[in-house]
Amino acid sequence: MDDIPLSALFGLLFALLACSAFFSGSETGLMTMNRYRLKTRAQKGDRGSRLAQSMLQRPDRLIGTILLGNNFINTLAASVATLIGLRLFPGETGIAVATGGLTLLLLIFGEVTPKTLAALHPERFAIPAAYVLWPLMRLFWPLVWLVTLIGNGILRLIGVSPEDAAQHSLSTEELRTVVAEAGAMIPRRHQKMLLSILDLEKETVEDIMVPRNEIVGIDISEPWPAIRDAIINSQHTRVPLFDGSIDHLKGVVHLRRVVRLAAENTLDVPGLLALAREPYFIPEGTPLNQQLLNFQNQKRRIGFVVDEYGDIQGLVTLEDILEEVVGEFTSDPATRIKNVYADADGSYRVTGSVTIRSLNKNLGWKLPTDGPKTINGLLLEQLETLPQPGAKVEVAGYVFEITETRANAVKSTRVWPPQAGTSGARKMA
Repeated sequence: MDDIPLSALFGLLFALLACSAFFSGSETGLMTMNRYRLKTRAQKGDRGSRLAQSMLQRPDRLIGTILLGNNFINTLAASVATLIGLRLFPGETGIAVATGGLTLLLLIFGEVTPKTLAALHPERFAIPAAYVLWPLMRLFWPLVWLVTLIGNGILRLIGVSPEDAAQHSLSTEELRTVVAEAGAMIPRRHQKMLLSILDLEKETVEDIMVPRNEIVGIDISEPWPAIRDAIINSQHTRVPLFDGSIDHLKGVVHLRRVVRLAAENTLDVPGLLALAREPYFIPEGTPLNQQLLNFQNQKRRIGFVVDEYGDIQGLVTLEDILEEVVGEFTSDPATRIKNVYADADGSYRVTGSVTIRSLNKNLGWKLPTDGPKTINGLLLEQLETLPQPGAKVEVAGYVFEITETRANAVKSTRVWPPQAGTSGARKMA
């Protein structure tokens, strides 16, 4: 070895340091690369991405290959550094200089720098490295197999299975974080829609249903002229038919099928019932994501929420669920109920039928949602007595003053949220 020029030894050492940097950067780049972006590139036909994706399916074998190469390179670099040290400083001084110098070089150029660069730009390392690591994994397969076999055996002793690496999936909350942190890659409106889809499983049909006392329908017990006028002037496409009260529901009629007949006076009550479709009932507590699928499977657009006794509690439509995802998509003033108004003093005038969830969602309030669903129910629960105009109730820092009652229920109230003076004044439709 004494006949090898010193310059050649330095060149070999720098080459080994470059190889060490390659293995170190490859490990970090492959392990930190976005798996979904990698999968997308692989599906588009990128060969390097397909190789990287294939190797990452068994990270134990990939890490075994990288560490075999890295340790071999570092060991060889240590030998070369020792030769250089003995050439420059004979004796123990040369060994000490070689050890200290190589440790510093490996730390800076073989570990910290390449791994930092790979962590910041994983694709620059991962994709090109796949072309090199793939044949190395095949070339040194027997040795890689032996090393991973021993390593996996130790992992199984502590209850870890390497085969589970490809089975990890994102939880709902993790997916929510991914969407929220997508930044400019996903437009803000699309982010809100995606997050709203994830929220569907947390909400039930009671959260969005129209209460039974607000269901608009046609009472077939009334005289025919009144029924005919209700059909012609209705602002809804599908209307429930009931006999006397909503508890005696007879069906749901699509007005497109009957409005012309009603206008031509060629329709009567039996004919109206014949054109109606049987009602579709929804058990209370049904999550919105499940109900969306139920509407699709049953080919329905409207359903009636019933409690455990079979009594109708409210009405839910397909549009109601879709609006939870995309927001209000109707601009017709006739189909919107303006039931929350902001005043200049920071207070809000709210009708008792408004849902607590809609207030929290639209105004950013933090009223409790684990009990009653509406403002009327919340105030009755807090009062524990029949409501009277002028009565005040404080709930979670929000002050409610009952302004109007009707039939032992809160018709309207005024609400002062915490720090009402700084609240944004706006009207919620």
